Amino acid sequence: MKPESITSPRNPLLKSIRRALAKGTLTDEGWAVAESFHLLEEALGSDTPVRAIITTEPIQSAVAARVNGLQNLRIHTVSEALFREHSSTESPQGVIALVQPPAWTLDQVLRGQALVAVLDGVQEPGNAGAIMRAAEAFGASGVVFLKGTVNPYNTKAMRASAGSIFRLPCVAGLEDSVLLAALEQKRITLFATLPANGKNVSDVDLTQRCAFVIGSEGRGMRADLIRKATAISIPTTKVESLNAAVAAGILLYEARRQRMLAS
Repeated sequence: MKPESITSPRNPLLKSIRRALAKGTLTDEGWAVAESFHLLEEALGSDTPVRAIITTEPIQSAVAARVNGLQNLRIHTVSEALFREHSSTESPQGVIALVQPPAWTLDQVLRGQALVAVLDGVQEPGNAGAIMRAAEAFGASGVVFLKGTVNPYNTKAMRASAGSIFRLPCVAGLEDSVLLAALEQKRITLFATLPANGKNVSDVDLTQRCAFVIGSEGRGMRADLIRKATAISIPTTKVESLNAAVAAGILLYEARRQRMLAS
């Protein structure tokens, strides 16, 4: 495939990328903006369709060789100066992949012996991506981003997920009432992390089908979720609460530990 050169910042594709970066969402075409060689490799290794690549002229040959043979893929080259204008990173690597995200359903997230991370109002994209990564690492069935939570395809969240976003079932923009109804129908126990009033997480049976609510560090979690959930806590000393991603990692690890011992 022969790369096509883009020289104008007014190019429609570049304008679409700028809008996606500014909003922290998908492009107008519904593509995720995946910055870095690592995310390109993760997308390719996950069989996630890569629709277009923006790269700088010095590394275009290396990029073209890596994706040689892929169908329906466009490669565009830009100057290094123009690339920096369309990168959200301080030290851009010279490659942006436009990836068609997987179309997951809530049923896929809640499948089997469900273990689900539910993000309620988590706004920091680095935390959201780190939770995705931990969820995949500890065998979760999927992640739910409730309405009002950062978009999972925010570029910073994608980088923090280290590629988990392409493999782990994930649904976003879900109303809490829809989630609660689905959990009740599938008999999945909902847990809410409440530092002061919950049972110690190590004393709770996490081998059952379950979901954890991870709330915003500033706002906490919605009252209707708390009412429907069993309160659990992570014992700490000298600090009242943990970073959302750290708390999620501990909960998911404990669930994985219990399930491995029970198997």
